[in-house]
Amino acid sequence: MSRINGFVGRRNFLKFAGLTTLSIGGITACNGIITNRPEITIPETNPNPNPVSANEAQRRLTEGNRRFANQNRRYPNQSKRRLQSVANTQYPYAAILGCADSRVPPEIVFDQGLGDLFVVRVAGNIASDEIIGSLEYSAATLGTQLIVVLGHKRCGAVTAAMNNEPVPGNISSVVDNIQPSLSQNQRTRNNINDDDNAVINNIQSQAGKLQNNSVVFDRLIRAGRLKIVGAFYDIDTGKVQFLN
Repeated sequence: MSRINGFVGRRNFLKFAGLTTLSIGGITACNGIITNRPEITIPETNPNPNPVSANEAQRRLTEGNRRFANQNRRYPNQSKRRLQSVANTQYPYAAILGCADSRVPPEIVFDQGLGDLFVVRVAGNIASDEIIGSLEYSAATLGTQLIVVLGHKRCGAVTAAMNNEPVPGNISSVVDNIQPSLSQNQRTRNNINDDDNAVINNIQSQAGKLQNNSVVFDRLIRAGRLKIVGAFYDIDTGKVQFLN
């Protein structure tokens, strides 16, 4: 199987994910075209020669965040030797769907290094088609068994969705992806805790989208080889709280 910069070629990935039996003309997202679920397959064994369970991956993230919050970082896997060891292939032990906010870099807040995390970041940590496809690659091709949807306190994208006012340009596409997760009370900002509650609702909503809009994720979860969880990052304390 050919790889370029750690990525499997498009044709091989489609074959690897079991999609070659379907018509793939104009593919934009799995949930948009896949209707015959029995034709979707996943590898019989994890592609990672040393797979890390979801529980162990979450434990590593928890420990790493504790080090970060306590200002006791170890800066693991950031040596030249590590750089060279992951140059030809990658097997990240966890995937993170995070917000693009500059204050929430996952590798730093979890005290991890090169090749440890497969990170996809977008404003509001929304599960768009492109995001789902990227994370499917991590789970199906690289063998990652934990996906974390990481939202954070005082998220500007969630605030924009709560304000429910016109926004310029393509920012509206982000807001539109968040608003369905907000209750009416959160949209009118009647409670001092609405901001955090709205962020948590959005985290859980986006995690649900990942599972419900991807046959690849559904099969891996059913096989006991994938777990999707939400997490809330407090930008004041540096602490991450896993939601489930």
